[in-house]
Amino acid sequence: MNASAELFAAPPPMPPTLPAPVRAPGVGEAIGLLALYFALQLAVGFTAGSLVGLVVGMRIGLAHDGARGSSDHTMSALQAALSNPDLRTGVTAATLLIAASVTLWIVHRRWPRQWRLGSAWQGFGFAPSAGAAFYAAALALGVGVPIIGGMLTHLLAGSHPVTQSIAQMGQSASLSGRLVLALSAVTLGPLVEETLFRGVLFSSLLGFRRAPAMATAGNTRIALAMGLSALLFGMVHLPDLGWRWYAVPNLALLGLGCAWLRLKSGSLWPAVMAHGINNVLAVAGWFVVAHPPG
Repeated sequence: MNASAELFAAPPPMPPTLPAPVRAPGVGEAIGLLALYFALQLAVGFTAGSLVGLVVGMRIGLAHDGARGSSDHTMSALQAALSNPDLRTGVTAATLLIAASVTLWIVHRRWPRQWRLGSAWQGFGFAPSAGAAFYAAALALGVGVPIIGGMLTHLLAGSHPVTQSIAQMGQSASLSGRLVLALSAVTLGPLVEETLFRGVLFSSLLGFRRAPAMATAGNTRIALAMGLSALLFGMVHLPDLGWRWYAVPNLALLGLGCAWLRLKSGSLWPAVMAHGINNVLAVAGWFVVAHPPG
């Protein structure tokens, strides 16, 4: 073949390209992200509380400037203002909004390819569920866990109290304060926690694979991933539970159910729905219990 023929000859066929490997979080990264989320809540809550205290203190100080005994009066008024349930619920809701938004942004920014992948071995599940039956199962789970888990908690607790700090805050707030806190607890809270526990952590425990055909984790690994993610989900709520260990099995039961929904449905949304319904029932008492004014 002469030089001109070689010049215009068709190029050889390119070898088939393999799919790019999935850039997935490891278990350490998943736990680090969880730690970051709760650290953000602490940092934002402290900063917001400090700023609110500064503003309230300045306003009270200006209002009583020059008055006799104004320093003691200002301190008492400041303490009363900062203990206002509505002010505390507002700070709590704002803290959750900021911490959740930053965390979800980090997850999407760091692992954009995994965001919408349905398989629990490949992604975080922001995809439609495979069938309506999974949403029916989510409804049953969200209603059933508070009943069964509540009985289990009271059985383990005996005569000890069972409550959460957020529940105490919600019960003492006004109607508007309860609405703000409840809206955060039944929407934003389940969304970010399911993303972290049944999205990032659960997938990292299962082990990412390049293709669905390679997602052949054994039953033992699946059971360990479900159990460990559910147990950690219950344990991270211990501070809000006043370190009452006997409330953890209830939350772990919810975590197991949500992990099953995530695994079988190929979507995170049924788990978010079940979690949200569970929280709806948990905060319903804030609106049916009568509270004295003030």
